[in-house]
Amino acid sequence: MLTSQMHPRRTRFVAMTTVTLAGLVLAGCSSGSSSGTKSSASAAASSTSAAAAASSSAVAAPTSNSAAASTSGAAPTTGAASTAPASSAPSSAPTSINTSALGFKTATQDASAGITVWIDASRQAAATAYKKAYPGDKITVVTYDGSANGSNSFKTKMALYDRAGSGWPDVVFSSQNNDASWASLGTAGKQPYAATLNTGLVPSGTLSSWTKGSLDPCTVNGKVYCLRNDLAQDVLWYNKTLMTQFGYTLPTTWEQFQTLGAQVAKDHPGYIIGDVGDTFAPEIYMWSSECQANKVTGPKSVSVSVQTPECKRMAQLIDAGVANKSLSTLSVFTPEFVKASAGKVLMMPGPAWYTGAIFNNPSSLNVPKGQLGVAPPLAWGTSPAVTGDVGGGTWFVSSHSKNLALAAKYAEYVTTADAYQVDQAPGYPAYAPAAAKWLAKQQSSGYFATDLSALTTAGGLVWSGWGSPSYSQEAIWAKTMTPILTSGGSIANNLGKWQQAITDQAKVNGYSVQQ
Repeated sequence: MLTSQMHPRRTRFVAMTTVTLAGLVLAGCSSGSSSGTKSSASAAASSTSAAAAASSSAVAAPTSNSAAASTSGAAPTTGAASTAPASSAPSSAPTSINTSALGFKTATQDASAGITVWIDASRQAAATAYKKAYPGDKITVVTYDGSANGSNSFKTKMALYDRAGSGWPDVVFSSQNNDASWASLGTAGKQPYAATLNTGLVPSGTLSSWTKGSLDPCTVNGKVYCLRNDLAQDVLWYNKTLMTQFGYTLPTTWEQFQTLGAQVAKDHPGYIIGDVGDTFAPEIYMWSSECQANKVTGPKSVSVSVQTPECKRMAQLIDAGVANKSLSTLSVFTPEFVKASAGKVLMMPGPAWYTGAIFNNPSSLNVPKGQLGVAPPLAWGTSPAVTGDVGGGTWFVSSHSKNLALAAKYAEYVTTADAYQVDQAPGYPAYAPAAAKWLAKQQSSGYFATDLSALTTAGGLVWSGWGSPSYSQEAIWAKTMTPILTSGGSIANNLGKWQQAITDQAKVNGYSVQQ
């Protein structure tokens, strides 16, 4: 069952220590709250509480696998050879690398070299699963903050290693989806950190098994630079019991959603149909409306146009819902939200991970078994439905690695292995074969009031027009639009401010901006 889980971007770590876990060397960190905006800080604190309530097997973000294992290959061992069962690891993991075909300058390869892997604390279950499958491989695992809350620690550290000319980790997990925008590019004449994966490191047959569109944030000019860990596609969550009790019909369009919100505000004041109080609100609402706020047109160029009909219609919907109080402006991670909305959430557009983070979480809404349903993303009128995406981490292989075969093997395992993705992960795997098995497992729990096919549907409907530039759209929204929302102002009347804020931030980060 989906257990309580932290938002994939809301964890930060301090106080480095060293511990040993199941024979694995771990540089561990104690957890702490983030500093950032008020909304992010509240989210971090509440998410940490959610994690504490989770079962010992819960982790904060998913990965996937269904490929068969291979116990042979060039990956180094220390001591006895691996005796992992055939289902524990991908059969397509490379046994040797033709470095001349990779398309980037490689270090001299050493098949006996160990590798260093950076993960956030929530990925320790993945590291443990790999160690169990391949106990002889020489892997040093270091935990860091995963670039949570837009800390940019991944980028900052790699820039330091670029200047030093050494020290790069061989594999890195990031909680952000926009790191390929910089990791694929060299700066100051330095080689890009990220290795190209679709030129021989990861087989094309494996790459083609990721959910449609899920590798878009990893792809720059046709080259794949990372592997998506999990998806956070937006769907329409709803309380089937309450909807039936009140005699409401589930909407299939945003227009119906807005109309129902007005009716709920009149007939059942205090009940809500959604929430716009978090920094990721634009990734739920504006993205799903095909608002052209974030279109990446080249490695260093973006198109920003937020006063289009697509943006205005959603801004007006948000304004109407906030005005009649059918949309909450509180962060879903705050005690205030839980106090105001527990037992009163009729519907909630939001990401796949909302189940464990707020619905099936004793520290949050704690919706009873048999009440929570899920429906596909809403459409606008007769247009095909599209949706947004809130999170889902990424795994990178370093172009500087001295053992690319082992680094690629590790990255492929943690994103495709049943032993982690299907058996342990609480979130929706990006790797489609694992996602199907994972869904079947969740369905068998008996918690949900409906089947979960809407999650599969939504996974293929994420709109590609919302890109992943190097700057944070969440941070821009939090600074510019959230204060307007919480003070009772109009989003529709302030789209120009949002446009200017995005444009300014893009230029600061070296982008040319088309409007």
